[in-house]
Amino acid sequence: MRDEPNPGTGPDEAPGVDDPWRRLPVMAPAGRAATAPGRVRPVADPAAAPPAPPGGRTVAPSPLDPGAALDPHPVHRRLREEFPLTYDPLLRAWVLSRYADVATALTDPRFTHGHRPGDPPCARAHADVDLAALRAVTERTAYVLARRIAARPRADLVADFCHWLPAGTVAAAVGVPYRDMMRLVRGRAATALAGECGGQIAVREKALASFLGNVLADPDLTAALRDAPAALVARAWTESLRRDPPVQIAVRRTREDVRVSGGLLPGGSSVALLVGAAGRDPERFREPDRFDPLRDDPGQLTYGSGFCPAVILAGLEAEYALRALFGEMPRLRLADGFRPEPTGLITRAPRALVVRPNG
Repeated sequence: MRDEPNPGTGPDEAPGVDDPWRRLPVMAPAGRAATAPGRVRPVADPAAAPPAPPGGRTVAPSPLDPGAALDPHPVHRRLREEFPLTYDPLLRAWVLSRYADVATALTDPRFTHGHRPGDPPCARAHADVDLAALRAVTERTAYVLARRIAARPRADLVADFCHWLPAGTVAAAVGVPYRDMMRLVRGRAATALAGECGGQIAVREKALASFLGNVLADPDLTAALRDAPAALVARAWTESLRRDPPVQIAVRRTREDVRVSGGLLPGGSSVALLVGAAGRDPERFREPDRFDPLRDDPGQLTYGSGFCPAVILAGLEAEYALRALFGEMPRLRLADGFRPEPTGLITRAPRALVVRPNG
């Protein structure tokens, strides 16, 4: 999978990024400038940050600590347990990590709302979407892609399938020729179908990669989902969004003082919501690190619950990805010795899914 684009410079802007969730200010420790290819960020002014709570940043880990891109879960666990509210000068934001607090910040009007597909404002914007047509183009696109890799001895599902299915589905839905798909679909075509949700294509790529990685990593689960009804596939999709959300950190701002776990969030503050930490909160989910599509306490925070083409397409892509891949490659499995390794701080997913299409 391609490297992550640079995150935006603030909670309300994301220049050059096709995912409206990637709006995270990333700052270097005082005295050093954070750099990215082709981009230099200013050094944070420590005096500009509000004071940390007693015992806060002096001992609390940061979601941006070294090693967190490879495994953020130890940091997330410590923040949930010991620092449910802490100010992080690297993020220049207060940090929330518990499920109840993150869920509140994503839905409560006391917080500014970014564009999360499925939330009420989004749902009201889509009234004339043909669900049958979306299902048909998703199915057709998934099978075309699966047939292209079925005869290979090895394939990378991230590069050869996940990268193309979300874009190809949107392109087919709006009549963009296949040869022009990647050039147009992230702009005019995506906007024509889903408005502000068009930028969610990149998020759906990562979500699909994590979903397929979770399914293929467990042979028993692979067998159970090979010919599973749509309802079971949907549960597995929700479980993947919970355990391995494609967006790990979202940013909001408080409109007024808000009481949360650990204290009071000042009004007008930037708040980093650790969606990845919330999805593994043991106060909300039993055995939160275990991937269990049959759990009786499901839930996810990536999408809202309202009607939205981006949310519908994501679910359809997960369903038809399995149907097409297993239909064209009944013995599909991970390559010998390969295990999916998610990476990323802001968005997170496996960079590769190396498989043997024919067992």
